[in-house]
Amino acid sequence: MHSTAEPSGTTEKNTETAGEPVAIVGIAALHPEAGNLTDFWRLLTGGPHDADVADDADDTDDSAAKDGAGPADDVDGPDRPDDVGGTGGAEREVPGPGLDGVRIDVARFRIPPAQAGAMARLQLLMLEAARRCLEDAGGADRALDRDRTDIVVGTCFGLDRQYANALRVEGRRYARELRRAAAGSSDPRTRENAAQAEEELRSVLRRRLGASPHDRVGEMASTIPARIASAFRLRGRTLALESSDATSFVGLAHALTALRAGACDAVLVVTGQRRESPLLERVLAAKGLEHGLGEGVGALLLKRLSTAERDGDRIHALVRGCSLTHEARPGPFGRSTSAVRHRANLRQALREAGRGAPVQYVEHATPSPAGSRPGDGTAGAVPGEHPADSPASSPAGSPDDTGPDSRTGRPPAAPSADGAPAQPASTCPEAAEPGAGPVPFVRRTADRLGHTLANAGVAAVSTVALALRHRTVPAASPGDVAVQWPAPEGGAPRRAVVAGSSLTGTVCHVVLEEYRPRKARPRVPARPAIAEPVAVVALGGRFAGAPDAGAFWRTVLSGRDAFAPFDENVLDRDLFHAPGALSLDSSYTDRGAALRVPATPPAGVRMDPGRYAALDAAQRLALTVAAELFGRRSPGEAGLRGRPGMVALGSTLGLGRDRHAHTLASLPRLDAAASELTALKHLSPQESARLLAQVHRRYPEQAGLVTSTLFDEALASGSAALIAGQFGLDAVPVAVEAACASSLAALDLAVGALRSGAVDYAVAGGVELPCNERDLVLCSALGLLSHDRITPFDEAADGFTPGDGCALFLLKRLSDARRDADEVLGVVRGIGGSNDAKSLIAPDADGQVRAMRQAFGQVDFAPADVDYLEAHGTGTKVGDRVEITATGEVYGGPRRSRPLDIGSAKSFFGHTFAAAGGAGLLRALLAMRAGTLPPNANLDRLNPALRLSDIPATVSTRAGVWPRPEGRPRRAGVSSFGTGGINYHLLIEEDLPHSRTDSA
Repeated sequence: MHSTAEPSGTTEKNTETAGEPVAIVGIAALHPEAGNLTDFWRLLTGGPHDADVADDADDTDDSAAKDGAGPADDVDGPDRPDDVGGTGGAEREVPGPGLDGVRIDVARFRIPPAQAGAMARLQLLMLEAARRCLEDAGGADRALDRDRTDIVVGTCFGLDRQYANALRVEGRRYARELRRAAAGSSDPRTRENAAQAEEELRSVLRRRLGASPHDRVGEMASTIPARIASAFRLRGRTLALESSDATSFVGLAHALTALRAGACDAVLVVTGQRRESPLLERVLAAKGLEHGLGEGVGALLLKRLSTAERDGDRIHALVRGCSLTHEARPGPFGRSTSAVRHRANLRQALREAGRGAPVQYVEHATPSPAGSRPGDGTAGAVPGEHPADSPASSPAGSPDDTGPDSRTGRPPAAPSADGAPAQPASTCPEAAEPGAGPVPFVRRTADRLGHTLANAGVAAVSTVALALRHRTVPAASPGDVAVQWPAPEGGAPRRAVVAGSSLTGTVCHVVLEEYRPRKARPRVPARPAIAEPVAVVALGGRFAGAPDAGAFWRTVLSGRDAFAPFDENVLDRDLFHAPGALSLDSSYTDRGAALRVPATPPAGVRMDPGRYAALDAAQRLALTVAAELFGRRSPGEAGLRGRPGMVALGSTLGLGRDRHAHTLASLPRLDAAASELTALKHLSPQESARLLAQVHRRYPEQAGLVTSTLFDEALASGSAALIAGQFGLDAVPVAVEAACASSLAALDLAVGALRSGAVDYAVAGGVELPCNERDLVLCSALGLLSHDRITPFDEAADGFTPGDGCALFLLKRLSDARRDADEVLGVVRGIGGSNDAKSLIAPDADGQVRAMRQAFGQVDFAPADVDYLEAHGTGTKVGDRVEITATGEVYGGPRRSRPLDIGSAKSFFGHTFAAAGGAGLLRALLAMRAGTLPPNANLDRLNPALRLSDIPATVSTRAGVWPRPEGRPRRAGVSSFGTGGINYHLLIEEDLPHSRTDSA
């Protein structure tokens, strides 16, 4: 994540020294035409078994061969079958329609039968890919520290269960409209059967679309990494993310950052794309994507090279460098068209990789440009596919003109008139090094696989890793054959680049290198004791009854919550409210903390009102809060423009706009079901059509549904991309879902990027609007909601109350903030994450303790030196008890000089889902700035079972003075725990004037 601008001093310092290489020790690939890794390699090579291709290579002059490593040998690793996937070909599938042809043994993942039917199909596919990747690496029980193995999942757009649940909920309204239309019919029999038709259609939809108490958990993207963690007992951090077709690259960059920082010892990156809806292909076509949407699921298991060598892992290849940048443009999203930006980003990736052989092979993660021959990798055909996509900084010399065409494997073309060899497919006239020539091998595996969006980068990286391991370049296109990858001059390891770009303007480059065993293996580096502090230099928030951060704090000081009965435009009580009933189709509560989403763009944001109105509500809300964030100092005044940055927002990865668009596109399915009802069988086709036409009057937006900007409006990372574009930030946009811990997971992503030097600033936080009929119905079905209002830590706690909200924070490294004379509103000192790896629903104290201790492992103070805890405060008896138990284990003890004060923003604004951690951090920062310990609302009688005096701790109902302890700043912890056993804990402190010179 770097910019075309000259890097700051900090960034320059960190990027001039190449980081430790990261080893790819496991790979999995599932595609419609390749059900396992062996078939995937065969598909790429277009020829015989991989060993036949690799073993025929004459690499006698290669230094690896001299060390005893043959082309396809496992170097210093466990014995394996002669099979790319490590399975001996025992799990070959017969390709079926798309990824549905992949057979999966659900029982092996210990999924309770009650939950299996509510799971998204992609969740199962990713579980299987994770299993195969771990098996390829020798198995989950081999050389894997379960407490220090993270899971990063990447998906793009909604999942099948999200669409099915949304359609089922909306189907109740459709059924009511059908009853009303039938009741107004001139036909007596139709009028008589109106009520029967409504009930019959509801029953049909429940049966066809499925309905379960576990639908809410089963549909969530963040349940995928949580399910993987539970299946394989991996207890590191877990999150799902999306960044359009840069999703894989953002996930990979985050993994490299975490590994090199010592935050974990292994990362399992799993990405996937499935044709969940026919609408998606129409949306992509309207956006201008000329290639069909492909399906694919891939996985990579990554370790630091020193760790992999210590563990005796078989290493496919090394990741030496990874760089991402973003082109900020207002208006509709599009790929970067800046050749300068592509070249600069590539040079940054090569600088990070360090010295090595010239790049011989470029793999593009996107399909061929329009007008080019599939697979030829022609550069410069369309904007955004400039020759800069090829590694201009370090290309190889011209290919051997006596050998086969490196592009197709065919005999070479005739020389040109001046006797020079024929021009290769992709040349690099912008070479950064004198005398640099063309890259001999350019490939686009995406031409065979289709454009797999979220999976595109992992598919490309897997392709190159296998090619490096087998010293064989994949076939250029169907009908061609793979070619031997010649050894570079001087015996250096082979090197390749994976290039990608996203439809939101992000440019990506990854440098991979052949693994060569080292004579002397260095010791695994020690984990850093104290992490670099990160400053919060601006903040903003909008919640129910609080249009900005100032109003948020005034509401807290008032002691009165923001809960109220929902307006009819939020909850149709006639359809969806059933007090006291636990139902799959209705909500037993009608209260929450809903906010009104702005109808016009905020001041300073220039956007066509029509385009703004078409955005998802979360996107409009995030833009409004971003305007507050930059209200005091614009990005230009703050010196952010032209600098490398990130916008990481906690969010559901399935926006309401996406789900609603799919529901509208699925109305013909409802029509077909209605036409088959027994109650309406007496109608002729013409009469039935007239009846359904009356129902359709309820859905006028169905006309003109697919537009060129629907992609932008339905994309979860669109909120972040809009902020980057509208405020002129060269900041890579990413949406992060970690259930209720999404905001802090996004903060973790941003803090890691800042500490690594990859970015100079980050906008991080969370946004979600769960006050809607769909979420109310799904959460009510599982009994998660309070019947009245949320009361954290109260004896009467019976669940949570939903609330809408958004909180955003502008972050910089503390040293940079002081250099730039920024006002520091608070300092992030540590952040830890973990997964329970047990139940997806019930919280676990051990998992929460691990997250807290991981955060304290990054700081130089003890839990007893923390004054206030902004708790998750789920408002359930079990959740409150588990959280206080975990808090006592970490924060309790005789060293505490005064009781720990505990509170929760949820008592005022409800559970804001992905924005919950942001609300907690906002409250803690504002309290710290004011020197006031914040009160809690609705606490009538503290639950005695919590035994707060054992910590000791207190939960106050009135605001109090927050004394500053002598010799140290005020400090607070912020907890956020999510469904799926996802845990994050943040440590912050105030920035005291006397400490400015100490660390300047």
